Parts: sequence; C-alpha cells; structure tokens
Amino acid sequence: MLLYDDAMPKSLQEPRKRVRLRTALLEVAFIIFLFYANLLMGEFTGINGRGKTLALALEDIFTPATFAIALASACVGFAGFQLLRRKL
Repeated sequence: MLLYDDAMPKSLQEPRKRVRLRTALLEVAFIIFLFYANLLMGEFTGINGRGKTLALALEDIFTPATFAIALASACVGFAGFQLLRRKL
C-alpha cells in the first residue's frame, strides 16, 4: 500500500483527487442543508407567530446573506471535521 500521492502514478492520482473533491463538496452541502433546516425549524416557533406559511418561511430564510453565512460556517465546519479526522 502506498502512503504518499507522490509515489503513485499520475493515472491513479486523478481519480483519487476527484473522489476527495466530491467528498468535500458533499460534506459541505450537508452542513449547509443542516443550517437551512435549523433556520426553517426556527421559523415555526411560537415566537415567530402563528399562521406562517411554508412559502413565507422559505422566503425569509433563503437570502444572499444567509447563504453567505451558511457557506462560511460549512467551510469552517468541514475544516474542523478534517482536523478531528487527522487527529483521531
């Protein structure tokens, strides 16, 4: 088993890089999904009032500002999980 990518032939490095990229994108997307799910649940608490429709709640949470926050927090979360994976 090879331990370093440098010792591996170029033909085997490319698929491995694609898998890593795909895994990273999937993990970041999942963190963003959890972020928006949490915001959506928060829209239907008693504090936000009764009678709120799903369409109004989605309109409230899907803004460029919340997407920027979600993306930034997902990247920080991904980096944190990568750090934990390497240490454990």
